[in-house]
Amino acid sequence: MTTWLGVWVNVPNYSGLSNVLTYSHPEPLVPGTLVRVPIGQRLATGIVVETQTAVPEHLDTGHLKSIAGVLSGLPPLPADWLNLARFTARYYQRAEGEVALNALPASLKGLDDRQLARRLKKIVPIDAWSAQADLGPQPHLTQEQVAAVEAIQNSTQPILLFGPTGSGKTEVYLRAAQACLIADPTAQILVLVPEINLTPQLIRQFEARFGAQHVCAMHSGLTPALRLHHWLRAHLGHCRILLGTRMAIFASLPQLQLIIVDEEHDASYKSQEGARFSARDLAVFRAHQSKRLHPCTVVLGSATPSLETWNAALLGRYQKVALTQRIGGASLPRLRMVDMQRQHKGTVIAAPLLEAIQQRALKGEQSLLLLNRRGFAPVLSCGSCGWKSQCPNCSVFQVFHKRDRTLRCHHCGFVQRVPHACPDCGEVDIEPIGKGTEQVQEHLVHALESCLTPSGHPLRVGRLDADTAPNAQALETQLAAMHAGEVDVLVGTQMIAKGHDFRRITLVAAINPDGALYASDFRAPERLFALLMQAGGRAGRDRELSRHGEMWIQTWIPEHPLFEALANHDFAGFAQRQLQERESAQLPPFVHHALVRAEAKTQEIAQGFLNDAAQAVATEAIALGITSYPAIPMTTARVANVERAQWLLEAPARPALLQLLAQVQFALQTSASRRRINRWAIDVDPLSI
Repeated sequence: MTTWLGVWVNVPNYSGLSNVLTYSHPEPLVPGTLVRVPIGQRLATGIVVETQTAVPEHLDTGHLKSIAGVLSGLPPLPADWLNLARFTARYYQRAEGEVALNALPASLKGLDDRQLARRLKKIVPIDAWSAQADLGPQPHLTQEQVAAVEAIQNSTQPILLFGPTGSGKTEVYLRAAQACLIADPTAQILVLVPEINLTPQLIRQFEARFGAQHVCAMHSGLTPALRLHHWLRAHLGHCRILLGTRMAIFASLPQLQLIIVDEEHDASYKSQEGARFSARDLAVFRAHQSKRLHPCTVVLGSATPSLETWNAALLGRYQKVALTQRIGGASLPRLRMVDMQRQHKGTVIAAPLLEAIQQRALKGEQSLLLLNRRGFAPVLSCGSCGWKSQCPNCSVFQVFHKRDRTLRCHHCGFVQRVPHACPDCGEVDIEPIGKGTEQVQEHLVHALESCLTPSGHPLRVGRLDADTAPNAQALETQLAAMHAGEVDVLVGTQMIAKGHDFRRITLVAAINPDGALYASDFRAPERLFALLMQAGGRAGRDRELSRHGEMWIQTWIPEHPLFEALANHDFAGFAQRQLQERESAQLPPFVHHALVRAEAKTQEIAQGFLNDAAQAVATEAIALGITSYPAIPMTTARVANVERAQWLLEAPARPALLQLLAQVQFALQTSASRRRINRWAIDVDPLSI
């Protein structure tokens, strides 16, 4: 008997093909089965999603193609995984097959049965986790931590685990995972972190507690072969705990019962390419879907939750569980403000801050300086004619890197040597404007060269940014030097502010945070507060040194309310003011946004394409109560000689927005000017507008 199979394949919406293609096969296949199917003149990997024996209506069976092969050695993808792919495609406006196939390891999609069998032989089956396993020494839990673990075990809602840095959230994660495995030794646990550089230390902690054979990782830093191996282990149930970055949200985990999203506020959870999904939001959806098969809880942990998550907790949709104190009674760092209006012109590091750094070094303590801008200076400028180091390919300036005397564009990657004189007027005296981590490091080396540590050597000033740590191995080396005490002062970008447990740091300083206070991006204050609070949390994590912990801020606006909330460690007060401002201005989370972006040779073409689509759906937008704004250039309007424009849609409710976006998709795909567009994309819930 011939069976008709509905199959997802990796084709985008604009291809004109249906989301589900129909093929014939001699026998039924379970939904979730991976197959090889012909598309045009090539073979592609597909996923079976429908099976029926009756001939589908309006189907011309005479021209129907047959399944070319089945990966019979691989168990079908679970039903909740297929539902996750469907939801992601519908919500983020992508084709279902495109989302599902891109979520699979690239190495899997080209295998046949024989090749797959070879890889499956390399996977060593493991027994279910044993409650009698030697877990090694475990720290004593505080009453708050015990209550948090119990809440995670018993809650039917998403959990917001809210607590300052150093309050023991990681230990709560470990104990919650332990409780989950004690209740069901075959359970699987997914732990998400925002960046690759946070995975090694967390993996070590989970391996030390549960054994390396039960833990595996998934992130873009793995080789294709290793990523496939870990994916297969998870899919076959031979991995109890999977740690990874946002891509791991799509891992196949048939027995998933606990999802942990660490630093849930971090912008890295939102993808900026392909399907622009939020791994945090999909974690909440996936936990809800998995409950249909078995219990599943999602835990969102942060010292500075996103305002969307915080608002959901205030409304009762999430359960807030608070850790109010640092472990061991360690105190939170004190805030010290440096008013730059009272400093000499051109001051890089204020004299009181330099003195404080020296005092820390003399006591064998470490300092951390945060400046979220790499390079020596953001721009070179000529004082005679006003020339600036504009990138020839982008509408941004090239950054001056003094170490190799280059100008680099951090958007398109264009690099050129620093000119000996101004290219416009010939003036030889061209000067750097602004400060970068390279300049701050150089300044500290000169300013502290006469200061000696107790061991008699000059202060060692390190730098950690994308230039000094271009890969995971370099990052590990830098962090190891810091942990070993081989660096007295570390200058770095936001890479140094997230999740690192530096035990000897007692002073953290933010050099120039003012740019975000009055930025056009409405999320800028939220991001700045989170960054400063996270960075400040690196100070005084050791109980014996916590009384010395200080957060210094060099600012031109010391009276700003954000700094007052930071001084009091008052995230709740800061969040309340921000939510009030957003509600009055009708900004998320009180409205819902979607951005449609287009790239073309000129702004006129890009904006015209978007405005044509806006005109096509104007009547429906008005009926749904959705505000459609005219297309405008993006903040960075030109990148790599491509002009970029955006069109903003603002809706009072998500269902109305998604309903309109379906029509927007059609309008964009059928637009007469589509062939003149390099590419276009829809971004639902964008991080910036």
